[in-house]
Amino acid sequence: MSISLKFPDGNVKSFDDDATVLTVAQSISPTLGKKAIAGKLDGQFVDLNAPLSHDGAIEIVTKDGDDGLAVLRNTAAFVLAAALADLNPKMRFGEAHADEDGFYVDTDQDGAQISVDELTAVKDKMKAIIAASDPIKSVSLSQADAAAKFGDDPYRSQLAQEAGDPIAAHQLGDFVGFQEGALLPDLKPLKHFALLSVAGAYWEGKSSNPMLQRIYGTAYYKEADLEADAQRRQEAKERDHRVIGRDLDLFFVDPKVGAGLPYWMPNGATIRRTIERYVIDREVAAGYEHVYTPVLANLDVYKTSGHWQHYREDMFPPMDMGEGEMLELRPMNCPSHIQIYKHHIRSYRDLPMRIAELGMMHRYEKSGALSGLQRVREMTLNDGHTFVALEQVQDEFKKILQLIMSVYADFNITDYTFRLSYRDPANTEKYFDDDEMWNRSQSMLKGAMDDLGLEYYEAEGEAAFYGPKLDIQTKTALGNDETMSTIQLDFMLPKQFELSYVGADGEEHRPVMIHRGIVGTMERFIAYLTEIYKGAFPTWLAPTQVVMIPVNNDAHLDYVNDVKAKLLAEGIRVKVDDRNEKMGYKIREAQTQKVPYTVVVGDDELASASVSVRRYGEQDSMSQSVNMFISAIAADVANYSRTDARANN
Repeated sequence: MSISLKFPDGNVKSFDDDATVLTVAQSISPTLGKKAIAGKLDGQFVDLNAPLSHDGAIEIVTKDGDDGLAVLRNTAAFVLAAALADLNPKMRFGEAHADEDGFYVDTDQDGAQISVDELTAVKDKMKAIIAASDPIKSVSLSQADAAAKFGDDPYRSQLAQEAGDPIAAHQLGDFVGFQEGALLPDLKPLKHFALLSVAGAYWEGKSSNPMLQRIYGTAYYKEADLEADAQRRQEAKERDHRVIGRDLDLFFVDPKVGAGLPYWMPNGATIRRTIERYVIDREVAAGYEHVYTPVLANLDVYKTSGHWQHYREDMFPPMDMGEGEMLELRPMNCPSHIQIYKHHIRSYRDLPMRIAELGMMHRYEKSGALSGLQRVREMTLNDGHTFVALEQVQDEFKKILQLIMSVYADFNITDYTFRLSYRDPANTEKYFDDDEMWNRSQSMLKGAMDDLGLEYYEAEGEAAFYGPKLDIQTKTALGNDETMSTIQLDFMLPKQFELSYVGADGEEHRPVMIHRGIVGTMERFIAYLTEIYKGAFPTWLAPTQVVMIPVNNDAHLDYVNDVKAKLLAEGIRVKVDDRNEKMGYKIREAQTQKVPYTVVVGDDELASASVSVRRYGEQDSMSQSVNMFISAIAADVANYSRTDARANN
């Protein structure tokens, strides 16, 4: 008996049916045999010494690359579970997983769970296991054996039942566990690892199930990579919008009154209001008419639009109002804007018709997916829809894209790419089934991008269910890709809602609908800006733009209040710190709160009708006349603080 294996270069070779990944690697070259740590058969990880049971496509995995790192982290997760079991033989184990960010193990035990303070002892136990160099063995268990071994552990018992019969497992010492993927043949390479944190995680991700404790870690082959990862995580912590939002008193979320429902404090509300006013002004100047529409609509509207069929899992349950009326919290604003369009008979002279709204929407997000402002259940989208004649599509698309790029410039967003998102033609369940519509709309988007001479890449399967789109992918503060803005072509909804306009020929024609969001939702956009700016918002966005500090309240406060009145008259957001605290303390607090300008007034300033100005992040102050200072800060705001937006991060 033999098996046939196909290699990445296309060559096909036959091997004995007891061949392993190691013997296959050695047959290619002794060097590869030494470097091999695992394999992949038809895309599935296989242990180095595991027999290759059937024909298929083979890949040899070495330490280099993402697959090699996945095997290392998978092994680290298994060793972590073994160490925990040794420290507490009664501990129960849920899922263990490795990914591009590290690894984790879900655990449960009676009484108190593992605390962060105990992770050092757990790490020491892992090091002892690694130093002992006992091999990890592949074992096969029957369902009866598993039931006897894991009878006191409901999680491993369930995992065993789902694994089939016999069960493929791994054993290290007395510990037996289920670990998807391959493990290292020996533990020597597992030298550079860290245990990072603990958190709660529902069993199987369901809030109705028990809450387990998830222990996070990461591992690398090189110490330098582990150190770089620690620096990256520290930077992430310093830029975490949830931490900054708490420190600067921007927003809070209280699960007791509603998980995923942020409360905007005055500071955060000021930032949001400034952005909203800016966006509305830019859109009105670009020809958009702003509207307000209800957050509730009859469920039939979303059945007509297709959202109910394609998006039901992300929508809240309908509310039964009696007598057959079912109301739904809207997940999207487009059906609402369609109703605005339909309210009057439209002519070709009305097109393009541009409608915009800061529209509140609701998504049925699972509790475990919620995160600060980035993943919420209630959000406000900077939404807009343009209704155009077919021949106007490409010109309107270009105008929208140019508006978006202009807005990006004002926020100093420069690191972004363009992704044309197409349908997967084989997926007729997810995407509206109309080949002619898809081919026409996709070619229109591509033609517009080519006309503008902009570089882009194409992604099949990333389109909305009703049409292709241009996604503008930005880089977050930590270098991750995130969709900031979209422009979508839609031939489907105008057809579903029977939209029309009277053409120059006096006949009815079907418009094309263009969906677009310039900065996405207010929640996610402000989270993004908070992390990009590291909380040091540019002057035009800062909730407090100036803090004024009198050296002596009795001698200088009246003058400070006079200057404050002049700043307020110019629309500058200013506060006076007249608390009975030391001067140094007040200045440090203004810096901690990342206020762009700290102004100190003493005898010299009073005598010369001036102010002493210190910019955020700078050590030195400079003296300016009041009028000069007001002019300088007004210019800073008017220029959207472009030159200073990130200088001090």
